[in-house]
Amino acid sequence: MNKSAVFSCYYFIPLFIGRIPSFSVCLEFLCILILTFVFKAGQAKDFLEPLLEAKKAGLKLALHLSEIPNQKKETQVLLDLLPDRIGHGTFLNSSEGGSLDLVDFVKKHQIPLELCLTSNIKSQTVPSYNHHHFGFWYSTDHPSVICTDDKGVFATHLSQEYHLAAETFNLTQSQVWDLSYESIDYIFASDSTRSELRRKWNHLKPKVLHF
Repeated sequence: MNKSAVFSCYYFIPLFIGRIPSFSVCLEFLCILILTFVFKAGQAKDFLEPLLEAKKAGLKLALHLSEIPNQKKETQVLLDLLPDRIGHGTFLNSSEGGSLDLVDFVKKHQIPLELCLTSNIKSQTVPSYNHHHFGFWYSTDHPSVICTDDKGVFATHLSQEYHLAAETFNLTQSQVWDLSYESIDYIFASDSTRSELRRKWNHLKPKVLHF
């Protein structure tokens, strides 16, 4: 597929649980259901109605957007949905179609970004690791989550992505730990699940950091 034609993907987690009869027998065991739309640049408005319905139904929404340059207008249309997370956001702050208005909007609403270093390098949307937009967002203390995008496709794993971020942007062990710990705030899970994860992280911290 021509990457220049692909603009963004949508993930609903969970999606219309209880509203699709064919899933009813599986609901007891269903944890996450993902639906992805892939469409050409300029088509985002065609999906606004179902996305708004999803938001009204209380579903979490993560939008993969601004993965190609010069899509400022469409990016703003998608941001106006106030997604719970943004995937990539590669050209939000770029001179190639990004803008301070987009950056200010994302920062104002504190929308976390899923940042995938290896994915962007191998997809050739970022020229090198040291030019990756993680550096920009991290320097502004914006909610940022290190991700793999797809560990199989991009032949990576989460530990490697943290290592790349630390090595490229001179992060200390404590800073890497904080990135991992703070990402718990942005997962699509219950408060009790997040609390349990924080407990486990705090239990491991002295062993990992040798404090």
